[in-house]
Amino acid sequence: MQGNIFIYGLVGALAIALLIAAFTDIRRRQIDNWLNAAIALGAPVYWWAQGLSVWPDVAIQLALALVTLVVLAGLFAYKLMGGGDVKLLTALALWLAPMTFLKLLVVMSLLGGLLTILFAAWHYTVTRRRDAKIPYGVAIASSGLITLAPVLEAGWRSVTGA
Repeated sequence: MQGNIFIYGLVGALAIALLIAAFTDIRRRQIDNWLNAAIALGAPVYWWAQGLSVWPDVAIQLALALVTLVVLAGLFAYKLMGGGDVKLLTALALWLAPMTFLKLLVVMSLLGGLLTILFAAWHYTVTRRRDAKIPYGVAIASSGLITLAPVLEAGWRSVTGA
């Protein structure tokens, strides 16, 4: 039971970090390196708490993060994605199983598309400019929270006995 509470605490800390990422991206259009580093550095503790084996479990997580970094760095190179977004998604890839990460990417794409439409419409109608800078970290963080919601709910029920 204590191990589960520790895991839920780690996931809760990740959820708080995602909220901070979303708010700083809205406010400054930047996701801080220290926050991305903290998320990435928390992953090995999460692996240990989950009891993941080095082979193949941790190797899969590292490979997923590496593939994520390479693909998204390419998008960054073409100025299609911000650097903080690349680092945040790479850090999240360390935490999530491949199929869960795929779910996150699908939800993120849908939320990001909606966010882009809303921001572009607001930006164009209010400021009459077409160069809206979209805080895509909001879509990443929101999709992360949606993906983590079942774990957070289970943790809450475990702690409260509900």
